[in-house]
Amino acid sequence: MTVRTRKISKTTTAKKGNAKQELTKQEEFVKNHKRHHHQISTMRIMIFAVFLALWEASAYLGWIDSFFFASPSRVLLCCLEQLKTNSLLSHIGVTLFETIVSFLLVLLFSLLAATLLWYSQKMSEVLEPYLVVLNSLPKSALAPLFIVWLGTGTTTIIVAGISVAVFGSIISFYTGFQQVDPEKVTLIYTLGGSKRNAFTKVVLPGSVPILLSTAKVNIGLALVGVIIGEFLAARRGLGYLIIYGSQVFQLDMVITSIIILCVIALGFYKSIQMIEHHIRKKFKM
Repeated sequence: MTVRTRKISKTTTAKKGNAKQELTKQEEFVKNHKRHHHQISTMRIMIFAVFLALWEASAYLGWIDSFFFASPSRVLLCCLEQLKTNSLLSHIGVTLFETIVSFLLVLLFSLLAATLLWYSQKMSEVLEPYLVVLNSLPKSALAPLFIVWLGTGTTTIIVAGISVAVFGSIISFYTGFQQVDPEKVTLIYTLGGSKRNAFTKVVLPGSVPILLSTAKVNIGLALVGVIIGEFLAARRGLGYLIIYGSQVFQLDMVITSIIILCVIALGFYKSIQMIEHHIRKKFKM
């Protein structure tokens, strides 16, 4: 074997060794990442279990009045009783439908409005203070007006859900469009592209992380708006159950409805998070 062949063989062996070492480090990183997520999930479950145990023990030992604060066992019994009559599933379905419709309409309208503001600098300067003022208004104060204008029913509740999230969403989307690297937009114009090309090729793709982050907030706000609407203008839904339960002093029903709302909010958040993870993984963002 010549000296040159030996050098090539050593180089190849060294490269293979480095590749194996990098692969080992990558596998170790993936294992540590999974272990970290498992630890976080375990700690979350443990905290929730300890909370339920303390809550149940406090009610059993008389530290808290179970009539006013309920207990996990009373909540479970209330839930099972409502499920036997299928009324609980009906109320959950109504709230889910109204929230999803409100969220989708907020997403669509906000995207269209923010796009128009990006296309017209003059329009954005004119409308910006109005958007800020409308976003700062307490939306619960608008709900009675919606009832007068639209009557009681699903439409009023969906509009209430939209009103809570839409103005802040427009501002967030437009801000995201403005924060895209201006040099990339200038490059599109330099190469002869139109404003439409700049928006579709640079601005919109570059704003995807902000759009997804805003969507995670909007789904919660839409749920809040729907519950506000159900408080005032509904005969079905979890918001109606909360009001009805408080009026007839069935506080187990109230707390059960609140816990279900927490579960729904968590489910919505996790769903958007999974979509975000899939998009980031697909486009390597």
